[in-house]
Amino acid sequence: MFSDHATVFVQGGRGGDGCVSFRREKFVPRGGPDGGDGGDGGAVELVADPDLRDLTKFRFASHFKAPRGTHGQGSGKHGRRGRPLSITVPVGTQVWLRDEGTLLADLAHPGARVQVAAAGSGGGGNRRYATANRRAPTTAEVGELGEERWLELRLKLVADAALLGFPNAGKSSLLRRISNAKPKVADYPFTTIDPVLGTVDGPDGQLTVADVPGLLEGASEGVGLGHEFLAHLERARLLIHLVEACDDPADVIRRRDTINRELALHGGGLADRPQIFVLSKIDLVEQSRRAPLTEECGAELAVSSATGEGIDRLAALLFERVPELPVHDAIVPADEPELADFLVYRPAPPARREYKILRDAGTLRVAGRGIERLASSLELDDQAGVAELTAELERLGVESALQAAGAKPGDEILLGAHSFSFQPARQPEPA
Repeated sequence: MFSDHATVFVQGGRGGDGCVSFRREKFVPRGGPDGGDGGDGGAVELVADPDLRDLTKFRFASHFKAPRGTHGQGSGKHGRRGRPLSITVPVGTQVWLRDEGTLLADLAHPGARVQVAAAGSGGGGNRRYATANRRAPTTAEVGELGEERWLELRLKLVADAALLGFPNAGKSSLLRRISNAKPKVADYPFTTIDPVLGTVDGPDGQLTVADVPGLLEGASEGVGLGHEFLAHLERARLLIHLVEACDDPADVIRRRDTINRELALHGGGLADRPQIFVLSKIDLVEQSRRAPLTEECGAELAVSSATGEGIDRLAALLFERVPELPVHDAIVPADEPELADFLVYRPAPPARREYKILRDAGTLRVAGRGIERLASSLELDDQAGVAELTAELERLGVESALQAAGAKPGDEILLGAHSFSFQPARQPEPA
């Protein structure tokens, strides 16, 4: 089943912990600290792959976590950086931040990529905490958690041309005639329920043509899943507007204008997209009326998928028109021109964490200028103050960081001059 929407959860790899270690060598009785830093975790990125057709694979795997960095070691050995996790998506995938409802990237070209979850930084080893007054520190930093995000993926097919029209206008039959695609064909409306891509061979190369499910009046308002179907037309460089031929030219023009009105109401530049207006099923009209009907309706040509009439001429017209059209203007919607030329997207890095988790002689300590200042003025019998500190810890994500560092319920946690018993509000997720 074709899938053009998916929701996925991504998490960057956690950084490795710093090491507490001291030089232990012969004739060096008081070796200084030599604990190495933990390695950074791996980032998560999405890469546009031209070999993928849709987003079906995300139905079976929707949570992705990059590898973590390894811990630092003695003798100043730093941990290894986690490998980045690359997730392939079809060309034409838009990446949205689900909670913010904002567009992060538009992967409209093969090889386009975007980092969607930053890696956690590795923690510093104990040699970073050595000072003139503290020459043997037993403090090391715990690696940071990677960035977490819920993403919404929306696929808009990228094609040289797309067929559009009312249901049962003959779009699937035409695609079978001119390309290698084998869409379902039957004598009833809504035979096509998912978009289909086909390849048309020509003397100088190939073109891709998309068959989009039939549109209804009101499609721009969502009638008949109109929003989803119209979205796939936004990527096409050329539209092949198919209207079923009949003896009444006024009826043909009315149906053509109805579809064009829906394109204009939808936006995205569809109303200005180049079109080839084609009469389909022309074999159902008397031979003597075919040429006059085509002229009266303003159609460029008439075709019959049943007899093959006009098929070769339409294919030749495709190869004549499509190479003349600019790629970017058709692939990128008019309201998103700044996304046209990018193959590598680099979102703004996440804000630096306002605190650190330190392991000091086996005890976890939360360190940070702002949070320690808040805790220093706290009276343990002041319920309002305790509530304020608890809310601040929750906002900063301290509980999750402590759980990732190995804190268990009842463990002693140091914060400024205070000591607390760790009582998590939620159970940690399995690593």
